[in-house]
Amino acid sequence: MAKSVKTTGKKRKAKTSSRTAGVKGKKAFRNYGQALDYLFERTDYEKQKHLRYNVSTFNLRRMNKLLSLLGDPHKKINTAHIAGTKGKGSTATMLAKMLEANDYKVGLYTSPHVTHLHERISVDSKMISDPQMHGLMNRVFAPVEKMSKNDKPTFFEIMTALAFMHFADTNVDIGVIETGLGGRLDSTNVIKPKVVGITSLSLDHQQQLGDTLDCIAREKAGIFKRGVPAITVQQDPEAMHVLKSHASIVKAPLSVTGSDIDFSHRFETSREDGPHTRICLTTPTSKFEHLRVPLHGKHQAINCGLALAMLDKLKTSGFNIDNEKVAEGLNNVSLPGRMEMIYDDPRVMIDAAHNAASIKAMIHATGQNIPYDSMVVIFGCNNDKDIKGMLYELQYGADKVIFTRNSSVKAMSPQDLADMYTEISGKMCQTASSLGEALQIAKSAISKEDLICITGSFYLIGQAKMRLMP
Repeated sequence: MAKSVKTTGKKRKAKTSSRTAGVKGKKAFRNYGQALDYLFERTDYEKQKHLRYNVSTFNLRRMNKLLSLLGDPHKKINTAHIAGTKGKGSTATMLAKMLEANDYKVGLYTSPHVTHLHERISVDSKMISDPQMHGLMNRVFAPVEKMSKNDKPTFFEIMTALAFMHFADTNVDIGVIETGLGGRLDSTNVIKPKVVGITSLSLDHQQQLGDTLDCIAREKAGIFKRGVPAITVQQDPEAMHVLKSHASIVKAPLSVTGSDIDFSHRFETSREDGPHTRICLTTPTSKFEHLRVPLHGKHQAINCGLALAMLDKLKTSGFNIDNEKVAEGLNNVSLPGRMEMIYDDPRVMIDAAHNAASIKAMIHATGQNIPYDSMVVIFGCNNDKDIKGMLYELQYGADKVIFTRNSSVKAMSPQDLADMYTEISGKMCQTASSLGEALQIAKSAISKEDLICITGSFYLIGQAKMRLMP
C-alpha cells in the first residue's frame, strides 16, 4: 500500500559513545544499568507522597527547553494525542494496532507500565530494547546536565523525550501519545497532533486536578489545539460543557461519538467468540460495521468507538485506511492489566481499575464475561485516589474483600481501607500486610469455580503479575 503520510526529518543514528559531549568532565553511561540508575534518580512525581500540580512543578517551558537541546524530535513526527481519566491506554493501544494493520509504522507512548519500564515506549508493538534505551540515555545526558540545577527535567519528562527521540530515530509514520497526569501541563502537551481524543472523565487525582468534574475537564481540554480535530465520548453534562466551551475558545473542531458521530454497541455471545461486544460507527468518510471489541466491557466498547473516530480523522488528513485491515488490527489487540487472567488454578485476574468509575466498569464487565460462583477481591490503592468512591463500588461486586498494601510510597494502610470499607458497606473484610499473605488468605477461602480479582492500582497488579506469571 502506498502511504500518503510521511514523517519529516531524516532518521538519525543513535550515539553509543562512552562519553557525551557538551558537559565538561561528565561521563555518560558505560552500560544500560548505569543509564537506568541515572533515570530513576530523577524526580519522579508518580512516586511522591505530596504533589502540587502547578506551573512550578509541571511546566512546559522546562520540557520545551530539553527538547530544544535534543533537536526538537517531537517536531519530526506526526502524532495523535489522548487524554482522559480512564481508558487512555486502551484507546491508544487500539488506535495504534489499527494503524499498524494498515501498514503504517506506529510509535506508542503510554504510562504507567505494569511490569517493565520499556512497556511505555514501543514501535510496531515492539518495546524499546536495552541497547536502544542505553543509546538514547547517552544522548540525553548532556542536555539534562546542561539545564540549571534548580530546573532539572523529571523522570517523566525524560521518558517523554526518549519516546520522541526513539520515534524520530525509527522514522515512524505516526506516534500515538497518551498523556500522563492531566493534560494542560502534561509533558506530552508540546506536540501539534493530527487529532486529539478525550476518553471518559471521572474523579481521579483530585489533590492535583481538582474535586469537581469541571476542574478535571478543564485540565484535560488543555491539550486542544487550534484547528486540530478533537473527539470525545458521551460525558457528564458538567464535563461536556467545559470541553465544548474550551474547544470553541481555541477553535478546535470537537465531535462526540454517539452524538455528532453515529455510534452504537451491543453485547452478544457466540460459540466462536464467547461473550463480547460489537460496535458500529459511521461518519461521512467511514463506515465501520459490527466490529468485535477486543477487550471486555461496555467501557471498552466506548474506548474502541473513540479510537475508530480518531482513525477516521486521520483518514481525512491523508492516511489510507482499509476497513478490513481495521478489523484485523483490533483482533490483534491485547493489553496487560485489563481484566487479564494471570493464573489458572486458582483463577486469578488482575485489573488496573484505580478510580470509582473504573471499579464499577470492571465489576460489571467481569460479571458479564467471566463465569464464577463468588469473587474474592484483593485490593490496594494510593492515598491520592477517590478511595471512598472505589470502596462504595467494590461492595456491589466483591463477595469477600482482602485489603493489602501496594509497593507505592503513597499506598493506603490496609487497616485504614478496611475501616473505611466497613463504615461504607457494613460488611466484614480482612487485611493482609503483603500481597503474598493476601493470596494465601484468598486461596484458602475459594473453590474451583471462584475467582480471585486483584485490583486498585498499577503497582499492585504489577506485583501480582511478577509473582504469579513465569
